[in-house]
Amino acid sequence: MNYLAHGYRFLDKPLYAAGTAVPDWLCVVDRRVRVRSRKLQAALPTAEETDRELVAGMLQHLQDDDRFHRCQPFMILEAEIGRRFRHLLPDPFDHRPGFLGHIVTELLLDAFIVEQTPGILDAYYNCLKSVNPLHVQSAVNKVATRTTDQLARFIRKFQEVRFLYDYMDNTRLLTRLNQVLRRVTLPQLEDQCASVLRDARALLQEHGAQLLAAVESGDHQAAPGLC
Repeated sequence: MNYLAHGYRFLDKPLYAAGTAVPDWLCVVDRRVRVRSRKLQAALPTAEETDRELVAGMLQHLQDDDRFHRCQPFMILEAEIGRRFRHLLPDPFDHRPGFLGHIVTELLLDAFIVEQTPGILDAYYNCLKSVNPLHVQSAVNKVATRTTDQLARFIRKFQEVRFLYDYMDNTRLLTRLNQVLRRVTLPQLEDQCASVLRDARALLQEHGAQLLAAVESGDHQAAPGLC
């Protein structure tokens, strides 16, 4: 799951919604800084009132990911999209197809949510804009595996750049994927890979509702018959 899929249900609770974004923000800022379920669960009962919703949102993210990544519709789409990338990237030692099958499914689920709910992305960014980045950074440093002084800066950039809009266009999405590949030191994609994004977008149109059912089911329980 990506930013919007994690947070769109909680736009009436800005700190909680920001908490659901924290693990993904940390993956960009410093992958060595992690939040772990066990530590978050231990911290939640005694967390300061101003931090409690942030901590709960972080925990929501981890629990949602655990359920989502074991959900059958996700695993099927991940494999199918990875297979289509493999057709264009046939080197058996190329790690990109499997990696791309995973993240493209997640990013295009965000795009599916935007298409299904006009105005939701504006509402998401407006929600996060009301959150103090320094407060988020302080709360994270109390519960993470190590501290960071870079998170607040990145949150401000996230609020300003609004790159989730790029997921709606295959050319701009390809640019964003290449930024991710550079960050994980994998070769960038050629323009021809935009054809896989076009096909993947059609698959998400067909199966996005099943994925959302898995996300939305019972807050911490998998949807019967789906996962």
